[in-house]
Amino acid sequence: MTAAAASAPSLQLRDIHLPAAAPFWPPAPGWWVLAGVIVLLLAWAGAVAWRRRRLERERRRILDALAALEADFMDVRSSERLASISLLLRRLALSRFPRERVAGLTGAAWLRFLDESGGNGQFAAGPGRVLAAAPYQRSIPHDMDVEGFSALVRGWVETNTRSIP
Repeated sequence: MTAAAASAPSLQLRDIHLPAAAPFWPPAPGWWVLAGVIVLLLAWAGAVAWRRRRLERERRRILDALAALEADFMDVRSSERLASISLLLRRLALSRFPRERVAGLTGAAWLRFLDESGGNGQFAAGPGRVLAAAPYQRSIPHDMDVEGFSALVRGWVETNTRSIP
């Protein structure tokens, strides 16, 4: 040790003191933002799930009504049953598309609309053409393709109930 170091007064150094831990509450602003985003995402997910459940319930109700009408139509092939199927299609179309576009359609225009909205040309030129006149006649045509008609109507309903607004 040198003479200068021995004659200097001893330094009174203290230990390093760490700052106190950050308090748990209130959280920093970033946590508030994160909590807000999570609440918004949960609300959005809940709304989407509720809408999807409501749409699926409505779709199931429409398909059940169609199944009942089809079973009834297979037993009693009458123009009244055919008119009921046509009415179900019209109600679904009115709920799915703008009223101005659907409400006044009859005959060939109605069949064209059905083809444009999921019929793939089978309403105007296929088994669905009976919808133009058969509901207004006393009896349905004897050469009607009942299975093809049933499949066509079910396909149209399923296509147009995938995403009911």
